[in-house]
Amino acid sequence: MESGRSARKENHLTTKNKNSIERHTRYLPVYKGRKWLDVELPTNSQPWLLGRQRSVVKERGQRSSAAGLLREVVKRGKWQWPKRKLYFFSDLHADADALIASLVASGGVKKTGSKQHALKLTSHGKDAIFVIGGDCFDKGPSNLKLLRSIQQLKQLGARVVLLAGNHDLRVKLGIASVGMDPDPRHDHFFIRMGSKVIPMLREIVDEYLQDKDALKGVPPTRTCRRILYPPKRWFKEFPKIASWVMPDKRMARELKRLKEKIDDFESDCEAVGLSLRHVYAAVMKWQQLFLKPKGEFSWFFKQMQLVYRQGSFLFVHAGIDDRMAKLIERKGIKYINEEFRDSVEDEIFEFYYGPMANLIRTKYRDVDMPLTRKGSDLMHDAGIHTIVHGHANRHYGQRIMLRKGMIHFECDATIDRYTRIKEGLKGKGAAVTIFHPKQLVMGISTDYPHIKVFDYKSFT
Repeated sequence: MESGRSARKENHLTTKNKNSIERHTRYLPVYKGRKWLDVELPTNSQPWLLGRQRSVVKERGQRSSAAGLLREVVKRGKWQWPKRKLYFFSDLHADADALIASLVASGGVKKTGSKQHALKLTSHGKDAIFVIGGDCFDKGPSNLKLLRSIQQLKQLGARVVLLAGNHDLRVKLGIASVGMDPDPRHDHFFIRMGSKVIPMLREIVDEYLQDKDALKGVPPTRTCRRILYPPKRWFKEFPKIASWVMPDKRMARELKRLKEKIDDFESDCEAVGLSLRHVYAAVMKWQQLFLKPKGEFSWFFKQMQLVYRQGSFLFVHAGIDDRMAKLIERKGIKYINEEFRDSVEDEIFEFYYGPMANLIRTKYRDVDMPLTRKGSDLMHDAGIHTIVHGHANRHYGQRIMLRKGMIHFECDATIDRYTRIKEGLKGKGAAVTIFHPKQLVMGISTDYPHIKVFDYKSFT
């Protein structure tokens, strides 16, 4: 009897999968200009659940199957879908080639030649929304090339949404703090970046500071050190003013790490041929490029948002927690983004160590601000049924995580080349998550052999 019931259930699911495949196949993207790419992209598709642990995961302690839990969550409220096709790219980490391959994978951009700028929007791309999900800086081969590729996408006429990532804001706050009036709340922000900022400084020196007068007017090394580093008294002053946002253990870890970064920074710079005078000159050039109204990249931080919503989907770099869920439910997305812009400009300490920064930093660890069922309920009450984020990188393409009664699409598919080398992934990376008005989500990645398709209609 039981085996017969199981067989009927399996046949029913198989029939649903077949119907889903027949329905969604017509909406799969076409990779235009693929011959100009050096990546392997999947050409066939499969229902998302068939990927099992590589595609969908539930929290520990849940007795029901992942498929059963997913159906329960989907049925909590009717989903509102974007009216336009939406392409989500995350954690590009200074790798322009990864972005370009991902744009082609979306079907929204055609590669027209071997050169990096040989791109044009397809008819689908002209009508779509391109969401860059944060972390454009650090790790990869060229921060500036990536930003120029994003700018080109905008110049082609694409609708581009930029979300803030933890790496982006760490760089912005760190470099913007240089030259500010002394204040223990932000005196450490530059050196806190540590060696991660050095490749970008080297890149700026190579591109802009090569002529013989490049260091003209730059203070002597001792003065540069005093400007770039926090004073010795900072280690006594900071704990007094930051105790309200940092528990003792976190404070001890913060102080320990900063001492290590101070000890290593100058020698790490020298290892790539940078003196502290070069560093200071590069910082001044960065401020000119990014913070001055006529700077080449002044658009980047001006257009940045903390969160973005389309229908029942909330797009954010890292995730959500109860406090932010309550604020979103009460005040809405526009309020969150306005508070973010004001805080980043005027109250950088309060932002970086405050609750809003959890949206760009959380990995749902015990040390992060918690998301409970209460927070998920608030999101559902606000009509948000799905969180879409990057930040936590995966090795088999995108993944659905069922967390506290809320569906999370985890979309950091590890596409920048240096992280791929470090973590043992083969070849170059590309990934895009497509949210289709026909009630489909498609996960495309170089690290999974099929296009993963979440068909909402098959769950309702």
